[in-house]
Amino acid sequence: MRVVIAGGGVIGVCCAYYLAKAGVEVTLLERADIGDGATFGNAGVIAPGHTPIAKPGRLKQALRSMLQPLSPFYVPPRLNLSLLRWLFAFARHCTQRHVTFAMQTLGPMGHASLRLFDELIAEEELACGYRRAGFYEVCLSEGGLRAVTEEAAFVKGYGFDSRALSGAELREREPRLGESIIGGVWYPEAATMNPHGFVTELAARARRLGAALCTGKEVAAVLVESGRVRGVRTRQGELVEADAVVLAAGAYTVPLVRQLGLKLPLEPAKGYHRDAVATSSEPLLRESCVLAERLVFCTPMHAFTRFAGTLEFSGVNHDIRRPRLEQLTRAARDYFPHLPPFEIVSEWCGLRPCLPDGLPAIGAVQRYPGLYVATGHAMAGLTLGPITGKLVAELLTTGTTSIDITALRPDRFSGAGQLA
Repeated sequence: MRVVIAGGGVIGVCCAYYLAKAGVEVTLLERADIGDGATFGNAGVIAPGHTPIAKPGRLKQALRSMLQPLSPFYVPPRLNLSLLRWLFAFARHCTQRHVTFAMQTLGPMGHASLRLFDELIAEEELACGYRRAGFYEVCLSEGGLRAVTEEAAFVKGYGFDSRALSGAELREREPRLGESIIGGVWYPEAATMNPHGFVTELAARARRLGAALCTGKEVAAVLVESGRVRGVRTRQGELVEADAVVLAAGAYTVPLVRQLGLKLPLEPAKGYHRDAVATSSEPLLRESCVLAERLVFCTPMHAFTRFAGTLEFSGVNHDIRRPRLEQLTRAARDYFPHLPPFEIVSEWCGLRPCLPDGLPAIGAVQRYPGLYVATGHAMAGLTLGPITGKLVAELLTTGTTSIDITALRPDRFSGAGQLA
């Protein structure tokens, strides 16, 4: 079997690795360099109990954000029909019933992905700063604390461990936290890593298994003959024949499916990061924390600390809104008033692919035999990368999957038979 994968981020590379490991002839085509898209600036937190972005309260937050340019969930006012349709569909899914429905699939995927991370790091000896020390969700307000403790109690029902901690207990574990922190939750099972390091290391292992990973090659169209996928054509005019094509191009998947007349209501959500290095010999932070009210992840990595996060629905562009970028470190100072002086060594923005139900699209496209989709992971791309790759490899080699992913079928937005 010959398989072409469009996209060289964490999802595409994980697909390439597990397919190559299964003995499939793999060609991965990436428009830039491996891991240089949304993966590059990822917060680096593997959160296996992550609930979907579509949840109660998010619609109100989205509407309020139009008047608050620094809101963690920001929708700039603009006339765009596809975004309006996306928001209407998103509103329908912002219910507790939908979160419960989504976690029936995301829960097993999260557990499986964490096991696969452990296996990959150990067996492939990936040098990416992998650390199984969990992360802390810290709160400044009673409302924030109530929200995070309720969510922690909810995901416990799906087997994810969590422990409520007081402000004093949190300050004992992370001394940089200020007196204004009233409490939070510790997720001990979670892990952190350098996401770009993980992807480039795993890409090297995929190459050792025989996969061809080609950079500077953008897929322009999927080739279909007699109703069946036959390969792809690149932007450079090259034709790459294949028995199956996997679309894992993140926010850039939409034009490829649209050419085939398929409906995939995917909107890019821009995230930002600032990497900081202390100007003294002392580290900025000791522990990984999420600033609950600001949706900012603070992740110590090998040589720097990454401040990353936010969701900005401003279309397909890489324009940096400096106030939103600088808000990352301003927010950090609100929670960590004792940070030592630091300098910024990297500023970045990237596009996370988001579907209106907050679930990824993983699976075969029934209308075109040989076509598969693996995108729409929103803020959980790194977390769900390995299990997505494994599931895609299972689908292509056996036709079945070890986890029921019916809820993730790519054609669920086509009208008839739409889920939840």
